[in-house]
Parts: sequence; structure tokens; C-alpha cells
Amino acid sequence: MIRRFPYGGARIGLMAALADTALASGGRVTGILPQVLNRVDIVHPGLTHLEVVADMPARKARVCQLADAFLVLPGGLGTPEELAEMWSWAQLNLRTRPIALLNAASFFSPLLDFLTSARQAGFLIARDRDQVLVDTDPTQLISEILAHLTPAEANPW
Repeated sequence: MIRRFPYGGARIGLMAALADTALASGGRVTGILPQVLNRVDIVHPGLTHLEVVADMPARKARVCQLADAFLVLPGGLGTPEELAEMWSWAQLNLRTRPIALLNAASFFSPLLDFLTSARQAGFLIARDRDQVLVDTDPTQLISEILAHLTPAEANPW
């Protein structure tokens, strides 16, 4: 069961669908929105809690503070931007929570090919590439995330 699910707080997209699932299973869902996006047509109406912050950097910092892990689903421009930031923070040991990519329909395969090329060219070490879990099966990916959490994080109930 998802015990706590912080995300951007929008009512559309795959993360909103995941928020709906978390809420339906009894989880708590916290939306973190920058002030500029705090509008009725954007905010998910079923959130357990909504936090409005000043801007996008504050939103990312707050989501990072609350999250036990980072699950990255296919998405638009914000997806690779936020992934790169979380990943670079992990590389620098600033944040050590699991990061996982759901490579549904091979969505992230071009990114993974790029990372393989970067590794082969000497721009990325294997440890840094291996910090991100990747799977095409959501059930397997959740199991991999849970395996990387401490027992208290994986079983909070």
C-alpha cells in the first residue's frame, strides 16, 4: 500500500492517475504546487493535503523532502528535468532515496541509450547509471523500490 504520495498536485496526467489509485487504496496524497499553478482547473480535487509554495524550485525541494522514493512515469518536459535533478542529487549523495523509471512502451529507451553512450564515452560511471532502477513492469518496479527501502520505510503500518 502506498502510505504517502507527494507529487505536483495536478488533476491530469499519469501522476494524477497514480494519485487516484493511491487515494482509492487508502493512501494519503499531498499535492505540492507552485503559486502560479494554484488554479481550480489544475489542482487535483481529491488531495488529502495541498501545499502551495512560492515557485518550482521550492516545489521540487518539498517533494524531495517528503518522498521515500521517486517513481518516474512517462511525461513531458518537466519529467526529464526533474529526473536529472534527482539523479544528480543522488550522484552527489545529497539525496539517497531510490529513483525508478517505468519504461512503459519503451518510453525511456532513448534516454537509456543516451546513458549507455555516455558511459561508453567515459562521461558516466556505472555506479551513477545503476542508481536508477528501470523496469517495464510496474509491479516488478514497485518490488524493486521496496527492496531498496529500509524496513521502516517499506512497511510503515
